[in-house]
Amino acid sequence: MELELRRGVIVLAVLSQLGTFRYGYELRQALAEQGMAIEEGTLYPLLRRLENQGALVSEWRTDGGSPRRYYTLSDDGRALRARLAGSWRELTATMDKLLQGEGAS
Repeated sequence: MELELRRGVIVLAVLSQLGTFRYGYELRQALAEQGMAIEEGTLYPLLRRLENQGALVSEWRTDGGSPRRYYTLSDDGRALRARLAGSWRELTATMDKLLQGEGAS
């Protein structure tokens, strides 16, 4: 059940960390450091899907090393992040109310 709860917030978690360009491993580390560990097999397909949907833009950089794909939010991605964050806040406020009244009938 916990996996199902996490699955629903991964998109918002990823969008929350892409206000500036980041490459996949860097993004994974930032999320893990804040308590939201995401497997590579989940993150990279999600990044590609969000880019295909227009929420992210990417560019290849070498920065003196091996090529890495960096991602950041597009204008549509910023709008999506704001919309999902609003929905998240409403949902958590509702759940807080429901959980405070646990067992009430």
